[in-house]
Amino acid sequence: MKKWPEIITKALSIRLSLLIVFEVALLLLTSLVVMFYFSRQALRKEELNNAEQTLESTVQRIDNILLGVEQLTDNVYRDLLLHLDEPDRMFYYSRRIVECNPYIVGCAIVFKPYYYPGRELFMAYVHRKGNSLSSDGNSELLTQDTFTNKPYTQQTWYTEPMTTCKACWTNPLKNEYTENEALSTFCLPILDQDSECVGVIAVDLPIALFSKTILDVKPSPNGYAMLLARNGSYIVHPDSEKLLHQTVFVQMGQGADNTVLEAAEAMVAGETGHKLFRMNGRKWYVFYKPFERADMPGRYVNKVGWSVGVVYPEDDIAGDYNLLFCYLLIIALIGIILIFVFCRMITHRQLLPLDLLTHFTQRIAEGHYDESIPDGKSKDEVGRLQDHLQQMQKALAIHVGELEKSSSMQQERTKVLEDAYDKAQEADKMKMAFLHYITNQMIEPSNVIDKSVTTFCNNYYSISLEEADKKVNDIRQQSQAIITLLDYMLHTAENETRKEESHE
Repeated sequence: MKKWPEIITKALSIRLSLLIVFEVALLLLTSLVVMFYFSRQALRKEELNNAEQTLESTVQRIDNILLGVEQLTDNVYRDLLLHLDEPDRMFYYSRRIVECNPYIVGCAIVFKPYYYPGRELFMAYVHRKGNSLSSDGNSELLTQDTFTNKPYTQQTWYTEPMTTCKACWTNPLKNEYTENEALSTFCLPILDQDSECVGVIAVDLPIALFSKTILDVKPSPNGYAMLLARNGSYIVHPDSEKLLHQTVFVQMGQGADNTVLEAAEAMVAGETGHKLFRMNGRKWYVFYKPFERADMPGRYVNKVGWSVGVVYPEDDIAGDYNLLFCYLLIIALIGIILIFVFCRMITHRQLLPLDLLTHFTQRIAEGHYDESIPDGKSKDEVGRLQDHLQQMQKALAIHVGELEKSSSMQQERTKVLEDAYDKAQEADKMKMAFLHYITNQMIEPSNVIDKSVTTFCNNYYSISLEEADKKVNDIRQQSQAIITLLDYMLHTAENETRKEESHE
């Protein structure tokens, strides 16, 4: 089985497809990065605008509730000043305040000790019966002259306005400072004709009901609004336990992330901005600003030192964005795969003639010069290359045929030359044998002549005339034999020369 690197190396269509896919992917990735960068900037800007609008609307809703309480209390207060000498009438005013506003859970009108002769403490306290979360304007009202187990002169909602002679909203009263319900109290000092503070009107807003009313309008599917008092207590929060018992700083002792403390400190400090924090393993954004109330003529309290914030989980802000990003990545990946498949199919189809030419060139390289290459079906570069290779193959086949013919003729000539060479060698051998034969025939006459001449020369003075004639006659006969052999050899040589000339 071939490995991918080997397939990619050998398949031109795959390399071309991968190159196209790489370029498209690079262009697509660059476009996506640029698009999502600017989209992210636009989304962040829209987040800030939406958060600002949500903060403003939350502030207005809260301020409207507070303003309603303040105006109702002020209206009753103006009439109450005309009847300060009627203590029993104070219960009527308390009841009237509670009845006229469904958000109000209770109202207490108290005076400083011995303001009324014979009464050390006086409290006209009217409150709704039962849980304030389910109460409405028609709920049963109860009248009391005490609130909790502590004298009201020791409670914050009384001591603060009596000391400053200014109206105020208290930080949330919880635990032993209330009767089983977290409250935020509007405290309006009562001034007599000499502008001396003689008492307090304390109007209680249940934080749970107050929070529920604000949270009914959700800033996002999983987001919520929150309102912090000066001491970090929750005034508005979806978790009722936090409203009853906790402050934002208590969470730090429960293992909350440090980023929660940073966001809480920024809100309590009255800063404006937004922060990212982690809680319960999730990322959250909080947008916050000081709780600034509408400036209206005659309003008692303009600054309460609270801070309002809206909290969004990151999924609510960037969830659709991230989901869109994932969808686009998936679509882009599928598109790249489809582009690769289509490019592979197209390039493979277009390169089929090249595969065919590769096959034929391999066959030609193996020596099969007579195999014909089919005509090209296209007029592009591949088709023209196929036609040129076809022409080259035909010319190569003709040339190879000529070479084979020339080689055959050369082999025939070589064979003839070899035969001629063999005959020449044989003729040379015969000539050498003939020469040896003639030479051998001439040895005996030569020896006889040599012997006769030697004898004649050595015995010239002592040899007889008859014997001398005999020796001369022997010399003459042997010389004639040698001459006869030489004539025969010369005649044979002339005949061979004529044969060779006739052959040439």
